Amino acid sequence: MTKKFQVVGIGNAMVDVLASTTDAFLSDNGIDKGIMQLTDRARGVELYDLIGPAKEISGGSAANTIAGIAHLGGSTAYVGKVKDDQLGAIFAHDLRAQGAVYETPLAPASHEAETGRCIVLVTPDGERSMNTYLGVTEFLGPEDIDEDQMAQAEWIYLEGYRFDGPQSVAAFDKAIAACTGAGGRVSLTLSDPFCVGRHRDAFRGLIQNHVDLLFCNRAEMLSMYETEDFDTALAMAASEVEIVACTDGEDGAHVLSHGQRWHVPAMPVQIVDATGAGDLFAGAFLWALTNGHDLETSGRMGCVAASEVISHIGARPEADLRALFKDQRII
Repeated sequence: MTKKFQVVGIGNAMVDVLASTTDAFLSDNGIDKGIMQLTDRARGVELYDLIGPAKEISGGSAANTIAGIAHLGGSTAYVGKVKDDQLGAIFAHDLRAQGAVYETPLAPASHEAETGRCIVLVTPDGERSMNTYLGVTEFLGPEDIDEDQMAQAEWIYLEGYRFDGPQSVAAFDKAIAACTGAGGRVSLTLSDPFCVGRHRDAFRGLIQNHVDLLFCNRAEMLSMYETEDFDTALAMAASEVEIVACTDGEDGAHVLSHGQRWHVPAMPVQIVDATGAGDLFAGAFLWALTNGHDLETSGRMGCVAASEVISHIGARPEADLRALFKDQRII
């Protein structure tokens, strides 16, 4: 039976506020470089007042992945909570404009939390340091999961950052049951090594019991399996899930499945902003996989998409990804 959606993503619906900064600014303001740190609303306002000119772009890790699939022409939907406010309207418009279905009920204007936002500080080396106020997206719960929509998905894509929400596991459980009960499959991104550290047991249970495809980067993989040996961590992951797709910065990506391993080289590119690299890798990989491409080709498409998104500010593609695939003679 043909499903309505190739991929349905579930994640934290955020608006990214991107600004260029210096290492000195990060140090002076107690910001750890290159990771995601959770903040409260007051800290978010403080940082916003301190940064220079900024660009507001709809973001959120899984939303970026879904936007990438939609950009490629895939049939997608997204689940993530925003408020009935200005940033919520921006988020919904931008995602729907990409071609994704977005029907998650809005939190009312009376809700005490606001639409989530992430202040992304980009240093001259292209590294991004994220300061995230989850806002209302933290409160996504099982009542926001449409079981019929999940049943219509070939794959669901679960964002690891969602584990910071109080009802995340219950929401994921409902989505997984509806999807797999209708023959669909489950993919998960680990999102961030510190997120893994906060929720390792929950991640591990989900991976061992439900996940068919695991996305991560080197740091997240090492954190997940609590080892400093990359090959050991990859082997442990591959023993637990059918497909592992692990990015490794300028060294490209490693894809493992059924005892086989492929290394896919990175595309040479000048890094402007690393935001969204893993998100777009996952988006292109899933698009390729659901369109019948093999795992190595899926990894190559992922690396091309990642290279495009880090060549400019913002985590959504600006160039035609399918044209780039053709230029690289992948399709």
